[in-house]
Amino acid sequence: MRTPCAAVILLLATPLSLPSQSLESLTLRFAGFTTVSGYEQAVTDSLLTLFPGATRDRLGDVSITLGSGSPRRLVSCPLDEAGYVVGGITSEGYLTLRREGRVASPLFEQQLEGHRVTVFGASGPVPGVVGVRSVQLTRGRGPNETPFTVDDAYVDIGASSATEVAALGVRLLSPVALARRPHRYGEGMAAPAAARHAACAALASALLSHPKVTGSVVASFTVQGLQAGDPGLSAVIALKGPFADTLTATLPVKYRDTMAETVMMADVQALEQRLAQWMGGAK
Repeated sequence: MRTPCAAVILLLATPLSLPSQSLESLTLRFAGFTTVSGYEQAVTDSLLTLFPGATRDRLGDVSITLGSGSPRRLVSCPLDEAGYVVGGITSEGYLTLRREGRVASPLFEQQLEGHRVTVFGASGPVPGVVGVRSVQLTRGRGPNETPFTVDDAYVDIGASSATEVAALGVRLLSPVALARRPHRYGEGMAAPAAARHAACAALASALLSHPKVTGSVVASFTVQGLQAGDPGLSAVIALKGPFADTLTATLPVKYRDTMAETVMMADVQALEQRLAQWMGGAK
């Protein structure tokens, strides 16, 4: 049986106490997190460590309140990303998948084929790979062959039976995501869900700069933003509102919903500055 990857375990286990690090370091760290929609707790645990006094509601949103009085405003960023959960376990030890979260690209699932993934089991992260069709057995395929979908995905985690899968801590509904390898190149940074995670890094960095706010500002890292109705943001508004004004942290992005989703670090820096100014009352 294959054992969990030590590098992945270290990434998830190390507390996110990084107030002295640069915005670039914080962005790369956030880009290395996995936050499958509905399974964001590991990251929200780290945010509670990073921001003493932060609170987490029953749905999982993490909120920090700065200042007091009116006007009361909300700034937020969605933490979650589209990913997968284990939908089935075969007698031979393979995993089948079901997708979690909305995506913009109809070809999102094709990038799974043949790539490394991480399965987050009860005993820790387990590395795996999605199988590909046999080149020999499928030689001469016709032009009408259907594209790869999640229903074609079989994940190999090194187990040869359902019993061995269970021994690795993997269960039905264990979250699954593409293996994280954030890549800094030129003026950009690429990783799955780079835009959402970098926007949250910009918000975290703005908060760590201790901006002087006008009135009161609630800063929220919301969950389940890719689910119908955006329940995380809706919960924050219901619990913390009403708000005189709201702002969602977003970034320009290239190659959205791909393994090479890219943001420009200059845009991340500009967003951090804009968020800090907005919290101070600037339009």
